[in-house]
Amino acid sequence: MTHKIDGEVDADDPTVQEGMLCGQNFEALRQECLDNGDLFTDPEFPPDDQSLYFSQDPPFAFEWKRASEICDSPSLFEDGASRFDINQGELGDCWLLAALANLTLNKKLLYKVVPLDQSFTEDYAGIFHFKFWQYGEWVDVVIDDFLPTRYGQLMFMHSDSNNEFWTALLEKAYAKLHGSYEALKGGTTMEAMVDFTGGCTEMYNLKDDDCPKDLLNIMLKAYQRHSMMGCSMEPDPHETEARTDVGLVRGHAYSITKAVKAQIETPKASGLIPLIRVRNPWGNEAEWNGAWSDRSAEWQFIPDEEKENLGLTFEADGEFWMSYKDFMRYWDQVEICNLSPDSLDDDFKVKWEVASFNGRWEPGNSAGGCRNFVDSFASNPQFLITLEVSLETLFVLYFLRLV
Repeated sequence: MTHKIDGEVDADDPTVQEGMLCGQNFEALRQECLDNGDLFTDPEFPPDDQSLYFSQDPPFAFEWKRASEICDSPSLFEDGASRFDINQGELGDCWLLAALANLTLNKKLLYKVVPLDQSFTEDYAGIFHFKFWQYGEWVDVVIDDFLPTRYGQLMFMHSDSNNEFWTALLEKAYAKLHGSYEALKGGTTMEAMVDFTGGCTEMYNLKDDDCPKDLLNIMLKAYQRHSMMGCSMEPDPHETEARTDVGLVRGHAYSITKAVKAQIETPKASGLIPLIRVRNPWGNEAEWNGAWSDRSAEWQFIPDEEKENLGLTFEADGEFWMSYKDFMRYWDQVEICNLSPDSLDDDFKVKWEVASFNGRWEPGNSAGGCRNFVDSFASNPQFLITLEVSLETLFVLYFLRLV
């Protein structure tokens, strides 16, 4: 349902109309602005304090500026898009950035979320749009290019280049989808992964006894299939985003950008070693400092050709390598988003079938809130599912579990 500027909800005006948030048609709105010679200002998500915070007043003064007021020659992309364009600002949405870094590794999906029919030059009218997967459909979200700044600098997500704005604009569109920038403070990487792909997610608690013994193979297969992956450590109850002695940050979301078995040659033996490449969305020197970190001694045992295949670089960019053994020792959770249910296991011949059922949250009736509200949570829309499985299928599943 559309949230009006005064905070009231109109039950007869659904949030998504024909695949468009608030029923806003990007092409029609842009053409109207071009015909009138105006720059678009979004009435549904205006450049004001309510778009920033919903529970408090802004902690300091923000100034909304169009991209053209921030730099002389703004561009959506500069030399393409990469995970190094994604740097966290003053907002605690590292979970969103971790998923976005994965998205840049799949250009087909990236340009689904960030359509290429827009720019700061051709038909520019101060309006942009992005697509997110919501409740079983792709939803188009229109925004203007007013962005929150302080002292002339972007306050939230930004690129290394002052002229590149796709990350800042995408974050704004995602904030609009959720009601405000503040609504993005805290979340799970899996949530954003689904919103970027419509995929199927799974989470593994690495310290649990039931964590799969073949998790390495799961991660290797996930990387080969272009699945999105992230990892995190349990937060410190006494400190937000507490830094550890090994350079990792607790309660902070990281991207897994590569999982491989790399060729290694030592004076005594040669073979393959499993390595995991991880990125901190801060995009700075806050990196792992143990074995296989930037310029560590272990890299002398990797042949130059293999280093080139790995795309090895040593920069203070937040990205680093770890051995799988250390990875399992220090991280607590791994999140994986497969692009479709069938990609979970191509060797299993049974294919998935999908059925969709729609519900709605109605205040006072079926809007029970999250699990923090124990007394009302059960009133949320629910669907009872009965799974009928043949004895033959049960035998196959039991056999697969044994092997």
